[in-house]
Amino acid sequence: MTDQTQRAVRSVYLVFAAGGVTIASLLSRVPQIRDALHLSPAALGLLLLMTAVGALVSLPFAGSVVHRLGAASTVKIGVMVASVGLVIVAIGTEVGAAMVAVGLFLFGFGNGQWDVAQNVEGAAVEQRLDRSIMSRFHAAFSIGTVAGALGGAAMNALDVAPVAHLLVIAVLVGVVTQIGARSFLSDVHGEPDDHRERRPAWHAWTEPRTLLIGVFVLCMAFAEGTGNDWLGVAVIDGYGASDALGSMAYVAFVAAMTTGRWFGPRYLDRYGRVIVMRCGALAAMVGVLIVVFGPALGTALVGTLLWGLGAALGFPTGMSAAADDAALAPGRVSAVATIGYGAFLAGPALIGVIGNETGVLRALTVTAAACALGAVVAGSTRPLIVASADVKT
Repeated sequence: MTDQTQRAVRSVYLVFAAGGVTIASLLSRVPQIRDALHLSPAALGLLLLMTAVGALVSLPFAGSVVHRLGAASTVKIGVMVASVGLVIVAIGTEVGAAMVAVGLFLFGFGNGQWDVAQNVEGAAVEQRLDRSIMSRFHAAFSIGTVAGALGGAAMNALDVAPVAHLLVIAVLVGVVTQIGARSFLSDVHGEPDDHRERRPAWHAWTEPRTLLIGVFVLCMAFAEGTGNDWLGVAVIDGYGASDALGSMAYVAFVAAMTTGRWFGPRYLDRYGRVIVMRCGALAAMVGVLIVVFGPALGTALVGTLLWGLGAALGFPTGMSAAADDAALAPGRVSAVATIGYGAFLAGPALIGVIGNETGVLRALTVTAAACALGAVVAGSTRPLIVASADVKT
């Protein structure tokens, strides 16, 4: 590995981890923001929705931005917008909900650009290394969320106001990522020099393979998102567990996800994407069914671990598959990310609606169905063979 590639690897780890720190820092202060603004649960839900709206507005054309400016510049701009949004949120806690809503929209918008660009760069580094590493970058994001959540808990314990905490995070993350992105490969090499005609980024939305990868990522993101959002509630309501044990189920799920993402690349390199993705989706499906229909809390925790391990590689591997052709990676990653993030937006609401009728635990059978569909379309992640004069889709 060259020194240049080593610097790029470290930079991508840093940028992914910084994203996790930023998001978790904001989410850790939501209760204090709610209290400061005197919001009802419904009003708080609408306010937080602004982050998702910002991301969904941003993601569809993020590929065009990366295509024109490169991954490094797009990350720098996205981080800057997200940091400005976080500053506005911080100040808005002292001013009013309207200002916080604007800040959350900008935060989500910047994160959308940031996320697509860091995945494009991660795929470029992976291709340079000629071995799987993308899921480890996503594991760094997970580790960053843990660090951000712990930092938020410390700020709460010390009674530090959200405005001071979030301002420090915005400045710190903004500076660190601006410096880190300078070592991206795209800053040195630019676009691939293969002399092929460039397609507009939006063209990715017309490609069957790209759309199928998007469906696969949607399914696995649904498995990940519903686990994060509803697992604790399901264990508490369905098994009569204490709040502490409900929290431990969530911790077990996150730990399994992070472990799978860190150690999974060796299996991807040994057995190939399709087999590992199909087995992972089926393992997650079995894990969900054990959680839903298991006889006791102990078996539910075993199912939780299987669920987390099975779902761990889905999202990052889908990003790698979308970026197989470096020349067309920005548009394809943008399309796949947009489809996949729809699960994070719709998943919690769907489980909530069904849970009103069946209970949250039984509602999670929808997640098992999503995993089954993911196993069916896992073949779309098969590595793409790119010819020098033609692009195969």
